[in-house]
Amino acid sequence: MQSKHALMFAGLALSATVLTQTIPASAATPTSGFTKVRIAEHFDLATGQQPENIALEPRGAVDLNMSVARQVVRLYPDGRQQVLAQLPLPADGGVHTPLLGFPLLTGLVRDDDGTLYFLYATGTSDQTGLWRLRPGGTPERITALPANSLPNGLGLDPVRGELYSADSALSTVWRMPLSGGVATAWAGGPELAPQGSLGANGLKVHKDAVWVTNTSLGTIIRIPIRRHGAAGTFETKATGLPGIDDFAFIPGSDRIIATLDSQNKVAIVEPNGRSTIALTGRGGLENPTSIAVRGHTVYITSATWSLRKDPNLIIARLP
Repeated sequence: MQSKHALMFAGLALSATVLTQTIPASAATPTSGFTKVRIAEHFDLATGQQPENIALEPRGAVDLNMSVARQVVRLYPDGRQQVLAQLPLPADGGVHTPLLGFPLLTGLVRDDDGTLYFLYATGTSDQTGLWRLRPGGTPERITALPANSLPNGLGLDPVRGELYSADSALSTVWRMPLSGGVATAWAGGPELAPQGSLGANGLKVHKDAVWVTNTSLGTIIRIPIRRHGAAGTFETKATGLPGIDDFAFIPGSDRIIATLDSQNKVAIVEPNGRSTIALTGRGGLENPTSIAVRGHTVYITSATWSLRKDPNLIIARLP
């Protein structure tokens, strides 16, 4: 998630051709990029339909956090949209939301039983935190986070029954019980700090570790989960990824697909840290924010934070 407003507009030309371009700050690893790239859905910028995060449903539908609209929306394969949740507007309008000045939905994950967990940042103590939506239910906040926090990426550890959130304002990773309750400041440090823009941003739990991006530094950090749950020593797994937002692991591997929001690109990051560009604005991207992968199918949300034209959902195929 990047800054809200743009100073200029850059037009995008849609193309079926996918570019594979080396990130200047990284050594290249050959890749064929994505294939069958298409914009599956266009959203309504005027109503705040700017998709910030995505979770996959079992039968082909996807769930999206429409950040500015403060909605959780289910998008079906036929294009039909269903609003699952509408979060309340803070009494002060959310003007004290850290770094942004407006309230928004951020991280989103789905548990195996269909329960959705998502983060809401408002700059107020009564609404900021982790929210839960059970199938057919209504949204409820189950864990409070500080009013001066900006909870962003969200990751699920189903084995331990915990959720982790990257805090873009407080340089912290929060740990929260899946059942709700008190949040713990699990990890923190300069590796997560903002420097000119957002700090800790995207987050995933993968192979007994929490992986976090730092947008300011263009890095991916791995934090081991120790035997008794404490955070281990930080390890920088990749650098040279300017404007990195959220990411996803390619199933069955340690390869990462990452969104470079401010660069309007999507990168493939190899386990050795080498990176290549797999998609650019010529493929339809407009400030990509998050990634989900189902088999060989890649889902990419574009929130158009700075380009301000076409928030969308792109679907592509891994080679």
